[in-house]
Amino acid sequence: MTTEPPRPTTGSDFAELNRRVTRAGLLERRPSYYAVRLSAVSLALLGGWTAFFLVGSSWWTLAVAAFLAVTFAQVALVAHDLAHRQVFRTKRPGEVAGRIAGNLGVGMSYGWWMEKHTRHHNNPNHDDLDPDVAPEVLIWATESAWGRRGLKGFIARHQAGLFFPLLTLLGIDLKVSSVKALIRGDMKRRNLEAALLVVHVAGYLAALWLVLSPAQAIGFLVVHQAMFGVYLGMTFAPNHKGMPHPDGTEDFLRKQVLTSRNVTGGRLTDALLGGLNYQIEHHLFPAMPTPNLRKAQPIVEAYCAEIGVAYEQTSLLESYRQALRHLHEVGAPLRERVARG
Repeated sequence: MTTEPPRPTTGSDFAELNRRVTRAGLLERRPSYYAVRLSAVSLALLGGWTAFFLVGSSWWTLAVAAFLAVTFAQVALVAHDLAHRQVFRTKRPGEVAGRIAGNLGVGMSYGWWMEKHTRHHNNPNHDDLDPDVAPEVLIWATESAWGRRGLKGFIARHQAGLFFPLLTLLGIDLKVSSVKALIRGDMKRRNLEAALLVVHVAGYLAALWLVLSPAQAIGFLVVHQAMFGVYLGMTFAPNHKGMPHPDGTEDFLRKQVLTSRNVTGGRLTDALLGGLNYQIEHHLFPAMPTPNLRKAQPIVEAYCAEIGVAYEQTSLLESYRQALRHLHEVGAPLRERVARG
């Protein structure tokens, strides 16, 4: 049997894929799924805080902190789906629910995160346009390593080893970035977002102060925020880190597929990563409901093979290895310079 050569790049490639996915009914809303998921996450959040008050002033509260860390991450993943309008047909209810989940639920500005995440989706892994690869604490492009001194230079040299420890600060960083965005004032419904954020922070700190001893409160805060940051970071880290950085000349389909990585696994992986393990399908069809991504995956993979576009898919552990390897390689020039003296 002969194999036809890959089709040349054309602007109609995504249009054809979109037709196939639409024919399969995979862009249709899944209200029953989201009714169950939102109810389950809401009950878990309510149950976690109920357990916090029932356990009271005890070191067993650290177990509650760990449970709430997982629950907070699941609430954030729900906010992600709401931001992509996967849940509701119209914009308004999604924004209302998104602010409740983001600002009130986990203490993160929904408006700030949505604007940032939209820029990421428009230009994934682009060195100048994707805020997720901007050279901040970690650097993802070798060119950004030069000129780093002091603490930043130390982190850049050893960022692969420091990656997971740094994730413990992600939850706090989300709150700090949210406050900075609110101070700048460049978002819609700024006063509402600020009020919800204040209610979250005030209620959270008041609960710790009134129920726990000072030492227990500090322990709860550290365990909860650190585990929340690590879990949330681990859901996003496998998706693009270590994948190619585009130059902006790619068509939509290639820009999204070549910069993304899928993670293999079963239903448990789907639940733990909130469907983000189907990152390629999610980037091609951001409004596709999470449960439909698994069904779209074989269609997208087969089509990419048909048109000769590389489709990256690996295990969860291997995705972390690839991301850490990339971080290690990016920091190599700084390590070499220090070694030379």
